[in-house]
Amino acid sequence: MPDLSQIVKAYDVRGVVPDQLDEKLARLFGAAFAEIAGEGGAAAPAVVVGHDMRPSSPGLARAFALGAADRGADVTEIGLCSTDQLYYASGALDRPGAMFTASHNPARYNGIKMCRAAAAPIGQDSGLADIRALVERWSAEGAPEPVAKPGSLEPRDTLGDYADHLRSLVPLDGMRPLKLVVDAGNGMGGHTVPTVLAGLPLTVDALYFELDGTFPNHEANPLDPANIVDLQARVRETGADLGIAFDGDADRCFVVDERGEPVSPSAITALVAARELAKAPGATVIHNLITSWSVPEVVRESGGVPVRTRVGHSFIKQEMARTGAVFGGEHSAHYYFRDFWNADTGMLAALHVLAALGGQDRPLSELVAAYDRYAASGEINSTVADQAGRAAAVRAAYANRAGVELDELDGLTVTAEDWWFNLRASNTEPLLRLNVEARSADAMAAVRDEVLALVRAAD
Repeated sequence: MPDLSQIVKAYDVRGVVPDQLDEKLARLFGAAFAEIAGEGGAAAPAVVVGHDMRPSSPGLARAFALGAADRGADVTEIGLCSTDQLYYASGALDRPGAMFTASHNPARYNGIKMCRAAAAPIGQDSGLADIRALVERWSAEGAPEPVAKPGSLEPRDTLGDYADHLRSLVPLDGMRPLKLVVDAGNGMGGHTVPTVLAGLPLTVDALYFELDGTFPNHEANPLDPANIVDLQARVRETGADLGIAFDGDADRCFVVDERGEPVSPSAITALVAARELAKAPGATVIHNLITSWSVPEVVRESGGVPVRTRVGHSFIKQEMARTGAVFGGEHSAHYYFRDFWNADTGMLAALHVLAALGGQDRPLSELVAAYDRYAASGEINSTVADQAGRAAAVRAAYANRAGVELDELDGLTVTAEDWWFNLRASNTEPLLRLNVEARSADAMAAVRDEVLALVRAAD
């Protein structure tokens, strides 16, 4: 019996192929998904399935589709797609969806991101635990016989409709010509970008657009600075107006300015928030607790209502649904839109950046300066044997310090007049993650170094 505790994570399924995830197991997941992902937790009469460019993805996705059909679900197979293209299909077709991808993980990994109809999230507390329990039961007892009338499998190309929908949400008429470098990292951006950007006044310099799930050039994780070095160099060499990098499944986008300097996801969140609030005055914008102080400031200045939440797409999407928020952003470059079924789409955020830059005659560095107001450390990971003990030591060091406030919405956040930091434990690795922001670089460095000394004291 497979050990699902190793591969069923908080928000998705992810493991090494074939050791932890193979086609036999994928078929059981497809059957369990069809049984549980329908309205109110009932069986789903129809589902949609897509996959990324990893060598194992087509076989796993087809096995999942067959499992769903075994339980009577009609399956729309959209084939190669980005994760946000799968969300589009789930929303437009109003069907539960499953995407086979391991995002930015190395080539030996694969996984399943699942959602209910209209891209509503499935996580541990919203159906994933039930799916896991059913797969475990069937693994032990044997899968049930297919229903008397199995569902059908039908291929469908949604790329053009996905692109049209995104383009309908951002006015791009009249923008000035721009020179753009895009690094797809051999991931799904190489599939979606040419169609989404077709016909715009853009000169696109394509880096690593060949779909290759072995990632021959660099890991498809632009959050790691090492993986945007080529993009930065190409922007500088060619005098491009900006550069954009996508992760492996192209649901996140990262931006560099005309100097090749990274633009923080918080600045992109603030920029997009201001644009969305111009269309929906007074609306709510969700941001996680690691985004910059600048985000809620810009939201208020733009007449909106900022709402702070925990890190993670299920929390963001829940708050968006609860509040009717127009937009949400995270420090990890996930961007969520009410007009996109509250789901995350890096491509739509990229279109907003292009529209904002193309609508005025100044460089991107000047445009985003208004949204990038503070000195930030970025996320710093420390490997520690005793996560709880080191976090407790940090808490004790600040608990009685004058002029600071502590909260534990998600990890430990300590806030002073001129700085704040958040320390969170990883859910999957023996890591503590530190983010620091301050009104000056010197203050940020001082707080960063003090907290890191406490975190790493026993190691």
